[in-house]
Order: sequence, then C-alpha cells, then structure tokens
Amino acid sequence: MRAVVHDRYGSPDVLELQEIEKPDVADDAVLVRVHAASVNRLDWYGVTGTPYVARVIGGLRKPKEPGLGVDFAGTVEAVGKEVTHLRPGDDVYGGRTGAFAEYVAVRDGVGPKPANLTFEEAAAVPVAALTALQGLRDKAQLQPGQSVLVNGASGGVGTFAVQIAKALGAEVTAVCSTGNVDQARSLGADHVVDYTREDFTRSGRRYDVLFDVAGSRSWRDCKRVLEPDGILVKAGAPKGNRWVAPLGHIVMTRLASIPSSQKCMFFVANLNKPDLEVLRELIEAGKVTPVVERRYELGEVADAIAYMGEGHARGKIVITVPGV
Repeated sequence: MRAVVHDRYGSPDVLELQEIEKPDVADDAVLVRVHAASVNRLDWYGVTGTPYVARVIGGLRKPKEPGLGVDFAGTVEAVGKEVTHLRPGDDVYGGRTGAFAEYVAVRDGVGPKPANLTFEEAAAVPVAALTALQGLRDKAQLQPGQSVLVNGASGGVGTFAVQIAKALGAEVTAVCSTGNVDQARSLGADHVVDYTREDFTRSGRRYDVLFDVAGSRSWRDCKRVLEPDGILVKAGAPKGNRWVAPLGHIVMTRLASIPSSQKCMFFVANLNKPDLEVLRELIEAGKVTPVVERRYELGEVADAIAYMGEGHARGKIVITVPGV
C-alpha cells in the first residue's frame, strides 16, 4: 500500500510517499481502507520534531514511527475474530497513527461514520472535535446557561468548540480575526470579538469557562475574564522556542494559577468509541458540522502540513486518498 512516511525530522520536505506493507489485523482490531484523512497540529510537531522535549516519546534522533496522520474516514475491509460491533463494508471514522495511508489497522479509536457526512467531512472530525467535546464537557464540566469564551475560534478545534458549547446549552463568545467573524456567527456564536480591534481581556466581561485554543494570552490576562470560580481549559499554545514550547507555556500557566480559586487545566484528547458515538449523534442531529477549508491529495501531504505550520487555517485541512 502507499503511505506517507519520514525517517528524520525536518521541514515537511522530509516526507515521502512510499510503498509499504499493509498492516496486519489483530484479533481485536479492524482494517480500514482509508478514503480521507485530516491534518492536526500534532502532525506538524511530528514532522519537525519540535518541541525537542517531545522527542523523549517520539524518538530522540529520528521518529520511532515513520507513519503520520491520525484522523481518518473509510470503509472496513476486514475485522479480527473478536470484533463484533463492525463488519466489512461498514463506513467508519476515527483515529490511529499512520492515517496518511491507503490502509490503517485500528482497535479502540473507530466507530460508525456520521451518515450525513462525506468521507472528507468525517475525516475532519475526530481529534479536533474530541478535543472540544472532552475539554468542555469533562474538564470544564460546562453546564447549560453558563458562559464560555473560545479564544481561537476559527481553527479546527475552535470551530468545533463553538458548536459543541452551544449544543451543551452555553452562551458562547468567539474570539477570532476580522476575516473569520462571519464564520463564527454562522456556527452559532452569540457574541464575536475581533481580536484585531478589541482586547477581550480588557472588556470587563467575565466567563465561567475560557476555552483557549490559541494559547495567546498569559494567566494574568486569562484570569481577568474568569468568574471567581471560573475554569481555563488550555487546548493549545503558541509555538515559542524549539526546546519546550508549547509545553513550556502550558506548564508556566498551570503553575501561575495554583494560588488562585480559578482553575487552569490542560489535557490530551482520548480517542474512544463512546465519544465518537456522541459526536456522530450531534452531527446527525445537525448540531455540529465540520468546517473544511482546504483539500489535498495523499501525494500533497507535505504541502498540507506546511500550510498547517503557517498557523492560519480556517477550519480543517483534509487529505483525500484515491482508490486502489
């Protein structure tokens, strides 16, 4: 099968489209013929090997895993003998390292695809939407009637966060640039702040939850807009230096928040079948819709990741995988 791989860190130019062995299917796994995948910030870090501290897990001198990509949507080709919830021919979506390929073998992070989405749209969902769902529902424990501000509302995670916060019954304020104001309103934001014209930390308004995707403000700035018992959930951070960022920014913000009654937390999304099912239900009910900005083909993954690295994506970047 064809897959995008790399054997060293560097610019997206290190990526190559190669023929590799099709993955084996374990007894508790399924083999999926990938029709589409999507790009996440994690892929940029995986290619460049930054921050350097992350190489402790990913490989110090070179990547431990040559494959890239996590989000996918496709059709089940084969199932292990212990799998009962899926069958060959089922349309599915989910996440597994190595998704920039024609086939991927996956255990827990896979479920039925939302029926009202194309493969390209479904591939845009998993990591970004799970990050928004788990951050708002589980970490912030967002309740109906509460107020939430989404800082960085125009990217992959941010566009889902606006919609999921509304689905959970919150009053939503979206922070984005001028060119994304209309998009934020169309996604259901009750209020939109154009950060090029207004500093949301100086507005005098307070929120129960600040869902920070952009990671562009300090703890001092963030706590000014939180209620006394408010919660800052960090789902992103600025690039910063190549050694520790974004981890350094996250750690420093967490340490600065310790003396306060206001909470700060950071987390990594957990790919699991139950939450993929929650997202499927929200999408099929028309409460959540993925925003796809650009589409690239499998042989153009380097270009897609380079665009992601620029930091100006409006919604998700999708990779289409032609049929074999």
